[in-house]
Amino acid sequence: MHGEYKVPGGKLVVADVEVDGGRLARVRISGDFFLEPDTALEDIDAALVGMPESASAAHLAQAIGGALDGATMVGFTPEAVGIAVRRALGRATSWADHTFDVIHGAPVHPALNVALDQVIPEEVAAGRRGPTMRIWEWDAPLVVIGSFQSVRNEVDPEGLARHGMMVVRRLSGGGAMFMEPGNCITYSLVVPASLVEGLTFEQSYAFLDDWVLGALEEVGVRARYVPLNDIASDQGKIGGAAQKRFASGVVLHHVTMAYDIDATKMLEVLRTGKEKLSDKGTTSANKRVDPMRSQTGMAREDIITAFLDHFRRRYRTRESDYTAAELDRARELMETRFLTEEWTNRVP
Repeated sequence: MHGEYKVPGGKLVVADVEVDGGRLARVRISGDFFLEPDTALEDIDAALVGMPESASAAHLAQAIGGALDGATMVGFTPEAVGIAVRRALGRATSWADHTFDVIHGAPVHPALNVALDQVIPEEVAAGRRGPTMRIWEWDAPLVVIGSFQSVRNEVDPEGLARHGMMVVRRLSGGGAMFMEPGNCITYSLVVPASLVEGLTFEQSYAFLDDWVLGALEEVGVRARYVPLNDIASDQGKIGGAAQKRFASGVVLHHVTMAYDIDATKMLEVLRTGKEKLSDKGTTSANKRVDPMRSQTGMAREDIITAFLDHFRRRYRTRESDYTAAELDRARELMETRFLTEEWTNRVP
């Protein structure tokens, strides 16, 4: 059985394994990594032989770490080897194992996008839809707060009313998002948990957004991932990610990148606006937070097109759209959950 794992920003690890009686009977690890001394590769193989077929990536990594005495691993880690072995055993999956539904629909009610981040994972978990990448489009301004944020601490009610904005609480954690139509680029990625098998939360953020760093480079932005959940360039922060892991075995990962935000308005609506501006390289409320527009010189629509083209070239995809049943379910959730005072103010 054969499995591969490319370490984000690192090297490729390949595992070829055989199983006998529920245990690893033969293991051969290879790749384009660096390892000193070279005899340590034999130690890695030997450490894995005899391990239970059901061992997690973490347990496999622990066995490898215990067998390496002073060895230097460059471009990979024991955890990376564990993930490659799990993929060989069919316990973990890779991008190549999936076909992704790609959705970029018409603008909808902003709260509908938040509700769809519950509906699409439900559909993926039920097997009615494959792993999905979707671009948000919305037709009204809103503030989307993290699942655990306090409304009182995050939002100025007078500023909110003055600018005709609403507050919606999303399922994932993280910070508040100041969103007007066309001022940022947001996407949601819904994948089976097997795709991030063996990765820590921090590693999974970088892993799931590795593709967008490549897409950013194609539009002229040299970006990097800044743990835990930020995407930044030399000019400052571009955007941030958030995740929700469902008990059904599905992961929701979404990212918002600033395209062209009215910083003055943002400061009037968000109580934490000044702090948010500080890590985006903006010191004046009269300036705009526009890393994607200023660094690319491209229209938002053209950047989205470039992103989707990159995603399609990189992974196996099929064009899709929301089904009538999905939209009906999302509208139901808007009314019964995401637009209710009980949900919005669950952390007052």
